[in-house]
Amino acid sequence: MLKCPVRCLYKTKAQFSLSNSQNTISSLGFSYCELIVLFHKKMSLIKILLFSIFALCLISTQAARFDIVNRCSYTVWPAGIPRGGGRQLTSGQTWALDVPAGTSAARIWGRTGCRFDGSGRGSCQTGDCGGALSCSVSGRPPTTLAEYTLNGGNNLDYFDISVIDGFNIPMEFSSTSNGCNKVLTCRDSNCPDAYHQPNDVKTVTCPGGTNYRIVFCP
Repeated sequence: MLKCPVRCLYKTKAQFSLSNSQNTISSLGFSYCELIVLFHKKMSLIKILLFSIFALCLISTQAARFDIVNRCSYTVWPAGIPRGGGRQLTSGQTWALDVPAGTSAARIWGRTGCRFDGSGRGSCQTGDCGGALSCSVSGRPPTTLAEYTLNGGNNLDYFDISVIDGFNIPMEFSSTSNGCNKVLTCRDSNCPDAYHQPNDVKTVTCPGGTNYRIVFCP
């Protein structure tokens, strides 16, 4: 906090007048020092606002795009929480999903054998999330999981494949931009690239703002 100079600690009011006016600063009830403090407080507020705007712009430019591709010979219903929800993806289709920077503890998985009505209610043989087409909770095991956190520590993205909850669909999870060429592949329940136990070390990193691709049946 800005401190007044010693000469301002006394309650003496400034004694100069505004040109062509009978008003003086003292008549406003402020000491010269108080006016200086108010000025600095306002300038500090402006700096904070400008920094906040800059930070928001920076975050918005680092949002990531996930291309979710179904190369299986059958329909897959990919799901994502806390971003994405879910949808149907027939063989050969791609779902482009934009995920805001700062998204953490997120996961994407594929569901199989699903049937939904016009209101988006139904069930899936694997990966079901409470009977909803657009998921808001995790899927019922077994599920092959793509897990990620964007702009985490040191502004890095962290991602992995996990079969801790079981295996239901072959999956590839790769980075596609920023010069970061990382590829994780899991074609069966014994794949070496995936987490099998919580204490495994299978997470890889890329710079924040990188884009990604998830392929079912690579």
